[in-house]
Amino acid sequence: MSDVRRTDAVLLLVALVWGSSYLSAQTATAALPVVLVLFARYALSALACVGLVSVRRGARRFSRDELRAGLPLGLTQAAVLVVETYGVAHTSAANAALIISLTIVLTPLLDRGGRGPLPVSFFAAAGVCVLAVCLLMAGNGFQAPRLGDLLMLGAALVRAVHVVLVGRLTAGRAIRPLQLTTVQTLVGTALFLPVTAHDLPTLARADPATWTQLLYLALFCSVFAFLAQTWAVQRSSASRASLLLGSEPVWAVAVGIALGGEHLTPLTGLGAALMVAGTYWGQAVERAHRTPPPAQLSTPTPASPVTEEDPACRPTTLTST
Repeated sequence: MSDVRRTDAVLLLVALVWGSSYLSAQTATAALPVVLVLFARYALSALACVGLVSVRRGARRFSRDELRAGLPLGLTQAAVLVVETYGVAHTSAANAALIISLTIVLTPLLDRGGRGPLPVSFFAAAGVCVLAVCLLMAGNGFQAPRLGDLLMLGAALVRAVHVVLVGRLTAGRAIRPLQLTTVQTLVGTALFLPVTAHDLPTLARADPATWTQLLYLALFCSVFAFLAQTWAVQRSSASRASLLLGSEPVWAVAVGIALGGEHLTPLTGLGAALMVAGTYWGQAVERAHRTPPPAQLSTPTPASPVTEEDPACRPTTLTST
């Protein structure tokens, strides 16, 4: 297998794992309280990340910049997970993944980066996504939106804010992705421990199937997917990585139908198609908008440090529920 195909396969695997995370979170929250699921996911992820950091001999554990960025980003990341996990507990896994895709078009609206107004075509793509959300919420017919769908809308907005903060707090700083993620998981663990301490015996008594879901969310959907994404993005172009990772909602729908017994009505099927098309369209327009003119491309610029979140590739890590 060539290096390009191997990299593409890894990116597709990451998208598949993230897409399957919505059904796993839905299954776990059906057996345990949401905050207990969040604590377990954070704590297991933190243990794995701390272990990985510890085995790297000769390297400084955490820099001041990593701590300064990781603490506030840990708070915003926890906010994303709270809203998102409560949302997926009250809607279908397919709807959750499709609606959270709005982050792709919301992020550029919040972070212009001094590049001037976005083109009209971007707002047209955003309009397609809004129509898609309306169809997804309609279900079998136009009715009051479900609580879970509204929460996923809120999660998309909070996640977009988080992505913008990641860019601003890590820009121009030598921040290592693993260390930053470790700080964030430790912050999340500390936040959820006090509110779940009295429920820890319930967690200890959870059945093996529930623990399997929790381990999958923490070790595969969080730690493995993050490390694999970082490895693959460093070996691929942002556009190619973005295209492959952007297939996450498609995988979420496929997993929800194949393993979760979900189904798409004609309205939600049309909404799913429009959401995928709208987010891909908006992503392509925004990428072209932020690309410097050819005259500027000839001037070498220092490469920015790789962070755990590249808005062009993935809205957030440890956030795909």
